[in-house]
Amino acid sequence: MSSDNPKRVLYSHFAALARLLASEHRLELIELLAQGEQPVERLVQLTGLPFANVSQHLQQLRKGGLVIGRRDGKNIIYRLQDGPIVETVVALRKLAARNVAAVQEIVDTYFTDPDELVPVSTAELLDRMQSDSVTVLDVRPADEFAAGHLPGAMNIETGDLESRLSELPPSREVVAYCRGPYCVLSHQAIAALRAKGYQVRRMAEGFPEWKAAGYPVRTA
Repeated sequence: MSSDNPKRVLYSHFAALARLLASEHRLELIELLAQGEQPVERLVQLTGLPFANVSQHLQQLRKGGLVIGRRDGKNIIYRLQDGPIVETVVALRKLAARNVAAVQEIVDTYFTDPDELVPVSTAELLDRMQSDSVTVLDVRPADEFAAGHLPGAMNIETGDLESRLSELPPSREVVAYCRGPYCVLSHQAIAALRAKGYQVRRMAEGFPEWKAAGYPVRTA
């Protein structure tokens, strides 16, 4: 490539990064790593992909500067590299929702409940938390909760809600969140709690977006 057109050289690097993100599996891995660092074996379990495929995708993400790995005995633990990675994926998601009709159709079909109350924005939820007028429910797996969660949040996985309902004050509104706006865990939790008579909404975004926005985070 000619070096007399530096703008075009820059665009070639931008395009290479875009190609790196042009994989549904790599985007899913980024979402999972945005919850906290994970060993390859756990990512295999969460994605259902073969070990070799997950390793290959992680190697590509590492070469592209999006993830970093460290050795822990025989295991390699991966985490997201520093930088606006979550913000970039969020921008891609919003662009797709606006410009790709099939995306909006899927969201309307699978992630929008016509009877669901308006989701709670991160800013509104922070205000509610500071006034102690809401129960915040994290329905992600325990290891992701331990890696980072909203201050004061309770961790009850969706499958355990039935046996742990007594831990949720019935007179307070519950706001549930999980990995992101398209994470089915919070939608399932909301349906289960509403069936039991709880007033419950979901946070409009997920934990990665909350953290990326600079809001406070706690670790177990």
